[in-house]
Amino acid sequence: MNQLVTFYLKIMRWLGLALAIALGQAGYADNWVSLFDGKTLKGWEKRGGTAKFVVEDGVILGTGPKRSPNTFLCTKKTYSDFVLELEFKVDAALNSGVQIRGAVYGGDTEVTKKGGKKKKRHQAGRVRGYQVEIDPDTTRNRMWTGGIYDEARRGWLADLSKNKLARDAFKPEQWNHFRIQANGDQIKTWINGVHAVTLRDSMDASGFIGLQVHGQSKDKGRAGKQVRWRNIRIKEF
Repeated sequence: MNQLVTFYLKIMRWLGLALAIALGQAGYADNWVSLFDGKTLKGWEKRGGTAKFVVEDGVILGTGPKRSPNTFLCTKKTYSDFVLELEFKVDAALNSGVQIRGAVYGGDTEVTKKGGKKKKRHQAGRVRGYQVEIDPDTTRNRMWTGGIYDEARRGWLADLSKNKLARDAFKPEQWNHFRIQANGDQIKTWINGVHAVTLRDSMDASGFIGLQVHGQSKDKGRAGKQVRWRNIRIKEF
């Protein structure tokens, strides 16, 4: 009889533990917040150039103009430590990216590129900061999608030149998946489930998230080209 009671108590403890784990996982999953409702651009604002952003068939669609600076569709809310997931699809000729911990220059600012040899002046309102690149450069076979570029500041911080597995993971002109994790001074990225880069950099601790349509000073075949985003969600730490 005592053995039966002991066995029963063990079973109940295991069931309680399993229930606690399941509830914990459910609560963790519920921490995801959608940044795009599939119908409107509520919670977003355009910064920079003149590219157009619209919603079509549950997708944010960005279209490159003939001549324009870089254009960003940015969250009105800022984020610090988080995991961000989204899907994107980009035409072959159109460079793009996802800005994280982004900001804008409050006044005209001169910056020095990485290496300290090249300087450039940016006007007030220019978007700057970490950008997870969408880089489908088929002409040079570069394919650095998932690398991290410091927009309007230092340039490339972590490329994919030594990560063939991640370069090969990108699917040109198809839907792709990003997972981006920012935690303290560490940023990690994945492209279609393949780890792309890990960067340690403490320059920016928080900022907005932005979807980029790359600019151009003249028509280089990008005018009318499009990039699409969907299933955008975030989980803050």
